[in-house]
Amino acid sequence: MTEQHRLSIQTRGRGTTEITDEIAACVATSAVNAGIAHIFVRHTSCGIAITENADPSVRRDLETLMQRWAPDGDPAYRHDMEGDDDMAAHARSLLTGVSVSVPFANRRLLLGTWQGIYLFAHRTGSHRRELVVPLLG
Repeated sequence: MTEQHRLSIQTRGRGTTEITDEIAACVATSAVNAGIAHIFVRHTSCGIAITENADPSVRRDLETLMQRWAPDGDPAYRHDMEGDDDMAAHARSLLTGVSVSVPFANRRLLLGTWQGIYLFAHRTGSHRRELVVPLLG
C-alpha cells in the first residue's frame, strides 16, 4: 500500500526548520500502518537532514561547516544570477541531500532518541518550500 502527502514549509532564511512533527502527522493519519516514509524536497537550494534534535548548537555548528565548505560569493563561482548565496546554496544542497527515508511502525516514526528531521534552508532569504512525502508500506 502507498500513500502520498504534500507539505508546504515557510523558511525564515538560512538555517534549519524542524519538520519532525509534520512528518509524524502524515504517518499518524495514514492508512499505512508500517513501512517507509520518504521525505523529498522539490528545490535545488535547500535540503533535508536527520540530525541531533536536543542541542541547537549542533545545527549552528553544521551551518558553520557549510560556510567553510560552500562560502557565499566565492569569486570562482560563475552562477550568481540570484545573488552571492545562489551557487553556495546549490552546493550546500548537494552536501545535505534532498531526501531522507525513515521507517515507521504502528503509524509512528522509528527515529532514534536524539534524532529530528530538518529542512535545511541554504538561501539567506525566506522561501516557501514544497515537500513530497510518499509512505510505502
